Amino acid sequence: MTRRKSRRADALRPVRIERGFTDFSPGSVLICCGRTRVLCTASVEGKVPPWLAGRGRGWVTAEYAMLPSSTPTRKKRERGKVEGRAAEIQRMIGRSLRAVTDLDALGERQISIDCDVLQADGGTRTAAVTGAYVALADCVNKLVADGVLASSPLTDQLAAVSVGVVAGRVVLDLDYELDVSAEVDMNVAMTGRGEFVEVQGAAEGAPFTGETLEKMLSLAAKGCRGLHRLQKAALGGKRPAKKARSGGR
Repeated sequence: MTRRKSRRADALRPVRIERGFTDFSPGSVLICCGRTRVLCTASVEGKVPPWLAGRGRGWVTAEYAMLPSSTPTRKKRERGKVEGRAAEIQRMIGRSLRAVTDLDALGERQISIDCDVLQADGGTRTAAVTGAYVALADCVNKLVADGVLASSPLTDQLAAVSVGVVAGRVVLDLDYELDVSAEVDMNVAMTGRGEFVEVQGAAEGAPFTGETLEKMLSLAAKGCRGLHRLQKAALGGKRPAKKARSGGR
């Protein structure tokens, strides 16, 4: 088993979180995990889905897509109804974000997070969750600064990471090379308090033991704690100034 640049089995790939990546979204983040790059943008609507109207609660949802040039072979755009892998991933992102959001405190408004994969080298869904949290945090902080909300509705941090078994070893943060050869593959989302929000895992061949599962969850928790620290550092920095809004169509 090889790891780029001799990365240890329990180490994250190099992670970069760039806030204020686009001008018009109240929360926009470019997150880079190794060679995987995902743009996460947050938008606010002053209404909620019809089934939630009149209840005084808000909603947080997500959309996920891979751009055509995000992989070595051009990927066709998904048009119309989103199905399959993309639908599963965006449901995971939305569920995870709602788990750390007080929807009553958000009021009757919806925040939509768009996660667009610019370049894929494994771990796109977990990078999307981690970046989406930062975009959501910037978005709600702006609502507070503008006097729309009295306080942030976020109740905790949120990050996600992949973990797997490759050549009999438990490995953190799989890139594509390791993901395609993994005997077990798992994605884990965890709060800052160390509570699990989502655990998605399966054996690609032979079953795995409870002992292996415990090792994987322990390593994933370590990875999420590292990502939480990086999120805090990013959010603690000065946010880039937004450029003047253009009148383009």
